[in-house]
Amino acid sequence: MHPALHSWRDELPPALVRILAYGGGIALLSTLAAHFFQSPPVMEAITPVHRSAWIEIERPFPAFALSIPEATDVPANYAIRRHAEGGGRKDILSLGQADGIAPYLQVEIYRPGVEQPRFADPRTEIVSGAAALGPVEVQSDSELLASKFGPLSIVTFATSKGAPRHCLAFVRAYDDPRMQLSGWFCQGGSDFIERSTLACALDRLTLLAAGSEPKVGVLFAQAELNRSFCGQRNPLLAPTPKHRALWKAAAAR
Repeated sequence: MHPALHSWRDELPPALVRILAYGGGIALLSTLAAHFFQSPPVMEAITPVHRSAWIEIERPFPAFALSIPEATDVPANYAIRRHAEGGGRKDILSLGQADGIAPYLQVEIYRPGVEQPRFADPRTEIVSGAAALGPVEVQSDSELLASKFGPLSIVTFATSKGAPRHCLAFVRAYDDPRMQLSGWFCQGGSDFIERSTLACALDRLTLLAAGSEPKVGVLFAQAELNRSFCGQRNPLLAPTPKHRALWKAAAAR
């Protein structure tokens, strides 16, 4: 055979060939063992992102108004929240700072969808709605508060979050239309807002647009007939009279 046709392996000693074969086999077995017996990769726990059931509407078109002329320099806010699955709607009007010692008023008009089969008792509704304030020393008042919206259940509480305040809360549920009116009036110090002051503030709550719910329009129209104008029943002489203890007098306390 021509020397050029010889394989290079024929030139190696047999012992060296065996050593190379054994080394290759050992390397292959080591690779397989490392693959099968290595520790599984550590997977970090994935924390689920909590999504609120309520969606806040951007640039809400107000359906209600809370006109208090003596509080024109107080921060005001209007929010609308929709339930993602049930279709309910909450219109939330507020005046003042939620975490300050100055008077703070919040009114919520809740028109539920299928997410709320029925309303809870007044105490439970207030504690749930005012959770951001951390209600403590919660007490239900057996005496109802007369207002243009009819008798309101009254609940008092102190705040445990933010500045220390005392709050006078109210709630009333309607069957037809299915709606709940609730909220609270808070101030710093040891005194609660006077009941007449709260009734006067709610006297200023009016409807701007009922939309596709004419029964809500009827309810507010009836409320206007019951309006006391903060104790002055003459709508021509005093359509929106200032109440001495409604806002600035309450703040002065």
